[in-house]
Amino acid sequence: MPSRSAPSGRCKPVDAGRHAEAVARGLYGRLLAFVAARTGDVARAEDALSEAFAAALTDWPVSGVPENPAAWLLTVARRKVIDTVRRERTRGYASTHLQLLTEELAGDTPRDVPDDRLALMFVCAHPAIDPTVRAPLMLQTVLGLDAAAIASAFLSAPAAMGQRLVRAKARIKLAGIPFRLPERADLPERFDAVLEAIYAAFGAGWSEACSSESRRRGLTQEAIWLGRVVVSLLPEEPEALGLMALMLYAESRRAARRTAGGGYVPLDEQDVALWDADMIQQAETLLMHASAKGVVGRFQLEAAVQSAHAARRRTGQTDWCAIVRLYDTLLSLTGSPVVAINQAVARAAVGRTTEGLALLDRLAADPRIVTYQPYWAARAGLLARIGSTLDAATAYRRAIGLEADPAVRRFLQKRLIALEASRVRIIMTDERSGAGYVEAGHDGKALPER
Repeated sequence: MPSRSAPSGRCKPVDAGRHAEAVARGLYGRLLAFVAARTGDVARAEDALSEAFAAALTDWPVSGVPENPAAWLLTVARRKVIDTVRRERTRGYASTHLQLLTEELAGDTPRDVPDDRLALMFVCAHPAIDPTVRAPLMLQTVLGLDAAAIASAFLSAPAAMGQRLVRAKARIKLAGIPFRLPERADLPERFDAVLEAIYAAFGAGWSEACSSESRRRGLTQEAIWLGRVVVSLLPEEPEALGLMALMLYAESRRAARRTAGGGYVPLDEQDVALWDADMIQQAETLLMHASAKGVVGRFQLEAAVQSAHAARRRTGQTDWCAIVRLYDTLLSLTGSPVVAINQAVARAAVGRTTEGLALLDRLAADPRIVTYQPYWAARAGLLARIGSTLDAATAYRRAIGLEADPAVRRFLQKRLIALEASRVRIIMTDERSGAGYVEAGHDGKALPER
């Protein structure tokens, strides 16, 4: 598209690819939300923006970057939508509703594009949208990630992920989901869905960050970016602050999670000197701000657990008693089996291993536990603590069989080998001295860091 069709006011030409990428990162979600909110059609808005960015790659190296890149891109995108609707109207395809919306879109281009990204997030997390596609949809619409990258991050076939995203966008259009903040009565439930989707994206990247593979590399950063967007738009929302703090605490330990040779390092064995002090301080500030609101929620409690772990950087010790209390509260609030597993490990760390095993026993009937590796790793560690080496070895083998990350698998195998070697020593000692059963001396911390 020629430059004469865009707003005037230019600065010197720059590398178009680099600048377009930077603009896409910072403005894509805002521009998409603006266009989609006025057409009710996410897919149409995406097509229009795609053409706008393509036009920028052609125009900006020659004419220079506009003084207001957002307004330039929005003008091109709006004209694309208008041209498309006019063609459809000529052919009798365009609905009256869409024509009215397009007339609104044809007005003057705002110099400062309204920030409707939060409304777009609520659209992606609407109850009418499949919960499993909410996080991928948010990554695509707010951050502009393509379906192939998202599919790789969520271990899905690109074609399948592309189809799921297309269906979700069609659902938004057909259901007429409004691009606005929910009514006050619906806000808490819908807001929880937004935070859950962001955390799901972070969790997908976090598990990969502990792997030698790179399919999800960078996904944690994308989730953190989404979290910052929410905090910037709702700076007084305690659970948004809690989620942001939680992600930063976890991300601060990235450099310590692997040895130089790629070996897995569990949380309690990590070199705290490798933790990012600035990121931890950011998390602490966010958590303190959230705590001052007087409303306690799940993400704040989880962040508080991570804060207790982070304190080891200052004190050299982990306050497991505080962690047990936090998990007690979190478990009563959520009833989550994942929280129960972590609580079992925390109780064992303060010498209450039997209580921890009782917690794990109560989870055994949950069908999800059968294939959940951290459950079996935790069970193995706690059984080893009380000297049940045969049962512990069986649990370790289950955990090893369920673990996809080669480094974590090797870590668990080493624990199993040490356990079996200890059992052999015990048997030999018993045969020589006739002594009673002796605890294996295994430290039991086999639960991979969450």
